[in-house]
Amino acid sequence: MKSRDPGWASSGDGAGSQRRAARPRIAMVSTHGYVAAQPPLGAADTGGQVVYVLELSKKLAQLGYEVDIWTRRFEAQPAEEQCLPGVRVVRVPCGGAEFIPKEYLHEALDEWCDAALAQISAEGHEYAFINSHYWDGGVAGQALARALGAPHIHTPHSLGLWKQRQMLTDYPADAAQFEKAYNFTERNRTEALLYREADLVVATTPDQVDLLLDDYAVPSCKLRMIPPGYDDTRFFPVGASTRELARRNLGFEGKVVLSLGRIARNKGYDLLIRAFAEVVAREPDARLVLAIGGERLEPPEAQILAACRSLASELGVEDRVSFTGFVPDEALAELYRAADVFVLSSRYEPFGMTAVEAMACGTPTVVTTHGGLFRTLRFGISGLFADTFDAMDLGITILKPLRHAPLAERLSRYGAETARSLFTWTGVAQQLIGAIEQAASAPVAVGLPTNDVEPALPWRPTEVRR
Repeated sequence: MKSRDPGWASSGDGAGSQRRAARPRIAMVSTHGYVAAQPPLGAADTGGQVVYVLELSKKLAQLGYEVDIWTRRFEAQPAEEQCLPGVRVVRVPCGGAEFIPKEYLHEALDEWCDAALAQISAEGHEYAFINSHYWDGGVAGQALARALGAPHIHTPHSLGLWKQRQMLTDYPADAAQFEKAYNFTERNRTEALLYREADLVVATTPDQVDLLLDDYAVPSCKLRMIPPGYDDTRFFPVGASTRELARRNLGFEGKVVLSLGRIARNKGYDLLIRAFAEVVAREPDARLVLAIGGERLEPPEAQILAACRSLASELGVEDRVSFTGFVPDEALAELYRAADVFVLSSRYEPFGMTAVEAMACGTPTVVTTHGGLFRTLRFGISGLFADTFDAMDLGITILKPLRHAPLAERLSRYGAETARSLFTWTGVAQQLIGAIEQAASAPVAVGLPTNDVEPALPWRPTEVRR
């Protein structure tokens, strides 16, 4: 970690005390997607990462920081937007006015960095640290950190090698198509360099810890694990009468299985529809609600949605599957509470914040075994998990809380308790600052990694290698 004073220490001299009286400033760098105070969740490249950056920034502001979220300006977006006191979004143009997919945004980031550095210099800001997100943001964040002499903390959110392996396992014949769509060769090369250069790498799941240690050779001394969070002022359990009112408002009848998120191949909605056919064969009044997609669909998303509709028809469950489309952020909590079971069906998922939000609302939750969240759950107590590549396994797992009320009640109670104890944004922000302070005060490590990464939360000891 660079030795530059991040503004946390106290000083007896007058000038130093006056300098430290100002709120220290943090730069969040998240260059892709539609980053905004009210982001269009579900739009292209605009999902959980945008929520993560915004919510973490808000909590850091509450802890006494000024936070600038640096992103790309395109289409008709304003150059700057104030989210709330202490948090602003700063948009810097590059690569023209059109949307650029995150897989190829790196090609325009030299232009972005030059413009961002010019603006930072003009405004006269210094940053206590720079926290970049995803590999495109990491490229930009590392360049800013190098130029400004600021510590660089990088949060990958997902890892190219892991995603590539999962996709090739699922569709081995589509390797060339995946390379073109996801730019894996460039991404994997860039990530390996990025993780070596960053001062601190923040993993969000135990799976990422293992991969960063083994496949990317990140020294354990510069690796921390801090999971994402959720807004506990919005997502919380309610009583039976309030839940029933939510069901009436939404027109829910029968036993409702819910999944929601942006439309992408890795989300596994086709796998969920196949599993739901197994549920219907045993529970005829079951309904599947797929609240998927953004306010507008890109052509690839429309193709995936059409394929899901076709599959439901092919399996004879089209009259029991509802494609409700985009759900505004303010309506999510009521939707979670109204469902009988929530399912995260991803083929691969770094974490799965929708599942945490559902748990926080007291909804029994089934998650994929191909992501990080299931390693934090106690099966049959705080949640259930299944292999999404096995439709019968997933279907039978979904069926259990629909049929057995005591199990559903236990999952509701302990799922909500688990969410509250592990995944609030306040805790995440405090852990990030603590990790940076610890890294800043630690002596420079020499030698090979020790693989003794300490989790920032009380994960069960068997879940993180020591």
